[in-house]
Amino acid sequence: MSKPLVVILMGSKADLEHCNKIAEACKSFGLETVMRIGSAHKTAEHALAILREYEADERPKIYITVAGRSNALSGFADGAVSAPVIACPPASDAFGGADVYSSLRMPSGIAPALVLEPVNAALLAAKIFGVANVEVREQVRVSQRRAAEKIIADDESLKR
Repeated sequence: MSKPLVVILMGSKADLEHCNKIAEACKSFGLETVMRIGSAHKTAEHALAILREYEADERPKIYITVAGRSNALSGFADGAVSAPVIACPPASDAFGGADVYSSLRMPSGIAPALVLEPVNAALLAAKIFGVANVEVREQVRVSQRRAAEKIIADDESLKR
């Protein structure tokens, strides 16, 4: 079975730090990642060419889109691909959080998931892949066990 691919598509290089967090978390689940830059607003044809390139790749894939302010990229990508799209816009204080609204409401037939935390976007991708991939499913279980063990250890430390 081919290794699942997560295509992380950012709107600009300003999103790179956010995307690196997603990529690191994806790798912890055994997922291959590739990062690309393409703006739905400024380079629509280029962004579409990127999406077409990966759609032609037969591997199972998920797209994670990262774009702030007006997040047209997630809806644009979702309308152009058959694989799941997860929108993971970077946090911004500039608009008091109102910029996230552009990720919440999409037109009929456009359905990217929205996950605000980079590590959780990778976790959702892993859970989706885990439906059909036992190795990825086991990595999700390992991650969940580690998180549970940390909570229990933290609780034990308070009893001392």
